[in-house]
Amino acid sequence: MTGVTDVVILGGGPGGYEAALVARQLGGEVTLVERRGLGGSAVLTDVVPSKTLIAAAEAMTKIGKAEELGLRLDDDTRRLRDAVRVDMAKVNARIKALAKAQSDDISARLEAEGVRIINGTGRLAGTRAVIANTAEGEQRLTADIVLVATGAQPRELDAAKPDGKRIFNWAQIYNLVEVPEHLIVVGSGVTGAEFASAYTALGVKVTLVSSRDKVLPGQDSDAADVIQQVFQSSGMTILSRARAVGAEVRGDEVVVSLADGTEVIGSHCLMAVGAVPNTAGIGLAEAGVQLTPTGHIVVDRVSRTTARGVYAAGDCTGVNALASVAAMQGRIAMWHSLGDSVSPLDLRTVSANVFTSPEIATVGISQAEVDQGNLTVASVTLPLSGNARAKMQALDHGFVKLFSLPTTGIIIGGVVVAPSASELIHALSIAVRQKLTVDQLAESFTVYPSLSGSVAEAARRLHGHDDITY
Repeated sequence: MTGVTDVVILGGGPGGYEAALVARQLGGEVTLVERRGLGGSAVLTDVVPSKTLIAAAEAMTKIGKAEELGLRLDDDTRRLRDAVRVDMAKVNARIKALAKAQSDDISARLEAEGVRIINGTGRLAGTRAVIANTAEGEQRLTADIVLVATGAQPRELDAAKPDGKRIFNWAQIYNLVEVPEHLIVVGSGVTGAEFASAYTALGVKVTLVSSRDKVLPGQDSDAADVIQQVFQSSGMTILSRARAVGAEVRGDEVVVSLADGTEVIGSHCLMAVGAVPNTAGIGLAEAGVQLTPTGHIVVDRVSRTTARGVYAAGDCTGVNALASVAAMQGRIAMWHSLGDSVSPLDLRTVSANVFTSPEIATVGISQAEVDQGNLTVASVTLPLSGNARAKMQALDHGFVKLFSLPTTGIIIGGVVVAPSASELIHALSIAVRQKLTVDQLAESFTVYPSLSGSVAEAARRLHGHDDITY
């Protein structure tokens, strides 16, 4: 679009700040309005903090394996794990410090690239202007292109309002200064499962309240089975088909009420019951931006909304609640609006990860799609139990699963359940994106011994098979 120079972005999360960098690279004059700090929820209260907590949990998991590996305290009959104490105040102080440092780094990068940053909130005034509300008052910003990247916030139940002391949402739980005696986690989706896994590894008694038959209902069913088994063997209590309807503080306890009339009593409670988009009261409908019944912004594959010149990216769109997807949506919006070459968003190539222990990483077609019978595939599931590196590291659970097309052998999906699955999935992500065959993947060298060797081995087992599942 010749002559488009003024770009105004609402929201400084991955969708917003990545879009700002691309827009500056393409010569746009960029103003970004952010109310809390650069990085948004992903950096300040969600992804970076939770994965920093999980890093501490991973260290405890490794310490827990010490005895099996032949390691113990010198002249001490205690297990090494029993000698390590979790300092919750220090863990959470580190989490907050890292989040702020990351936010500061993003801010410095944007400023160095010439992005104007306004601290405040914004709302659309039609499709060609944004009103920014700041501590100094209102500013009217003219815009040739507007990108809405306002993210989402934790969903709350009316009868279970978080107080930030005993009852938490996922943005507040880093206020803890003492290790919870008994943490009740309501919600068995990705967020609930990750926190339940982390706190169990840190030695906390955890009860997971799940409204479904098993944890992680949106993930690969075989992977979810593994995680459920690990959770139960670690001592976690899982209440399946149990719907929480309320939570209240009674003295030093939290009482969670279930739909069947029973109560679960713990010391603290984490409500992980989803998120709602930050789209209310910012002038979207008035500007002609269509919203879904859930309040998400309707966008196409190049991030356009139904209002000319207005784009949207990230969790406020409901396309896929991943920081990587938000960032790509933001980049695509700027490439498209500023006239650069662009490829529409392809969700088939998105790799995702659940940071439980072990992790679940996925890319491409899912087992659920295969089970629907709409596509004939060849598949193989290879347990990690036969992998030499897994044995060395005393890894008891995990597998690699591959999906390929018959005849051509083109890889169209994969699942990895393993420690650091988030790293292992990259090879399969490249394979799916570049339409590599199982033979091409199998013929690529892997290090011996390595967990990645199982990825290549799975590909080798699919050589020459048109339609196989085992």
